[in-house]
Amino acid sequence: MAAEIHSRPHSSRPVLLNKIEGHQDAVTAAVLIPKEDGVITVSEDRSIRVWLKRDSGQYWPSIYHTVSSPCSCMSYHHESRRIFIGQDNGAIVEFIISEDFNKMNHVKTYPAHQGRVSDMVFSLLSQWVVSTGHDKSISWMCTQSGSMLGRHYFSSWASCLQYDNETQHAFVGDHSGQITLLKLEGQTYSTITTLKGHEGSIGALWWDPAQRWLFSGASDHSVIMWDIGGRKGHTLLLQGHHEKVQALRYLHLTRQLISCSADGTITVWNMDTHREEAPHWLDSDSCQTCEQPFFWNIKQMWDTKTLGLRQHHCRKCGKAVCGKCSSKRSTYPIMGFEFQVRMCDDCYNTIKDEDRTPLATFHEGKHNISHMDMDPARGLMVTCGSDRVVKIWDMMQLVGCSIATGFSR
Repeated sequence: MAAEIHSRPHSSRPVLLNKIEGHQDAVTAAVLIPKEDGVITVSEDRSIRVWLKRDSGQYWPSIYHTVSSPCSCMSYHHESRRIFIGQDNGAIVEFIISEDFNKMNHVKTYPAHQGRVSDMVFSLLSQWVVSTGHDKSISWMCTQSGSMLGRHYFSSWASCLQYDNETQHAFVGDHSGQITLLKLEGQTYSTITTLKGHEGSIGALWWDPAQRWLFSGASDHSVIMWDIGGRKGHTLLLQGHHEKVQALRYLHLTRQLISCSADGTITVWNMDTHREEAPHWLDSDSCQTCEQPFFWNIKQMWDTKTLGLRQHHCRKCGKAVCGKCSSKRSTYPIMGFEFQVRMCDDCYNTIKDEDRTPLATFHEGKHNISHMDMDPARGLMVTCGSDRVVKIWDMMQLVGCSIATGFSR
């Protein structure tokens, strides 16, 4: 059940409209039903539920269906009302939901993986269901015949997936922090490249086919934007979380990125502005400002009769510096640093007050967020997580009325 919390008051923050409770275990995925006051949820309690909003303002389950194994992920295609459920036992189950959302019929069960299904995408264009799993693989299966078309193995758990319907490229994030780009072609595939930039497991991916940008969030608390279409290896680092990033969504019309982390933080990034690429950290055996040796530089320590110092790095220029030469801290949003980070004295002195103007806003979801979905046309967002609660948010005041009108700000 869910009590109605608010009826869309005006605010520059997410407004909680409804809270749905009833699952007996973690809710692993929740999606908003387009053009309906409804939500589909799947859970570790093995249930699939379709919640419709009643005249009372409460959400009640119109479908309650249980499967043989805990539900780990979901892919819902609204035009065909086909829904695919990934399970902890490695299987994917397909259902068709009736037009009135009161009945669900089983279609097929796909033996996709030997371990938990971590993510999946249904492509109507390809007639494929593409999935990743804890058996360290990506598989793609034909939804017409139910047969396996291909599989590729990685060196670690495959944790999340994005798929380009037009080009049949798959982006796979794994627990080692790498993202692999594959070109799927029927029963064959080719590995295009591997993207390395995160220092922790990938928790979320989002692909924008129009800009050809890939966004990744990870357990290192950071988000990276990869400019795939630019073909120049251009990346932007975004640091605005204190916990692992587990959900992402880029809004093309308003050029905003929404990211959610495990501690419930909802961050809205302005991507319609000039941003600078963070520098690569430089290697040196001594401070590149005062030239004092670092502690592993035995020869210089011996020659100068001084103790070695710890190495740090300036986040603005990338120089290797000692603690004394990098005692200052500052935000630098144009480079993605919304929190204060270490700066060398030279760089700190070049930063003006206007350079510290935030390019992101931060909001509290007040519950663990492991999955998020948005309906941009209505400015709605749904979040869910390990606390068994599903929350529906009004985001219209944050993402702007331009979504509804179709105009970019």
